[in-house]
Amino acid sequence: MDRVFFALGAVLAAVGVAAGAFGAHALRGRLTPDLINVFETGVRYQLIHALGLLAVAWATTRWPGHAVNAAGWLLLVGTVVFSGSLYALSLSGIRALGAITPLGGVAFIVGWMALAWAVWRG
Repeated sequence: MDRVFFALGAVLAAVGVAAGAFGAHALRGRLTPDLINVFETGVRYQLIHALGLLAVAWATTRWPGHAVNAAGWLLLVGTVVFSGSLYALSLSGIRALGAITPLGGVAFIVGWMALAWAVWRG
């Protein structure tokens, strides 16, 4: 699983950098400052959790088990749901998509706690 989570983290980081560049160059002037801020929040959380997946990849080599694997999948799902909903909200302007975002946040929190548990138990 270490290679899977490391590769996923690297891909999320690359996509996050591309999304940040897209937001900074292609979306400026096309979206309101509020929607640019929403988009940038999605990018920021994606990049942070891409690094989190790299940490999970390392943790799987040191403290293998179900908790560390769950942490990786939860960080991945959290990124897709949290950042994805913010990207969709900012690009579409449909505010109702913001109702999905907290589910990704919960996945982030549970994922980080699962990682802490895996390390503590290790």
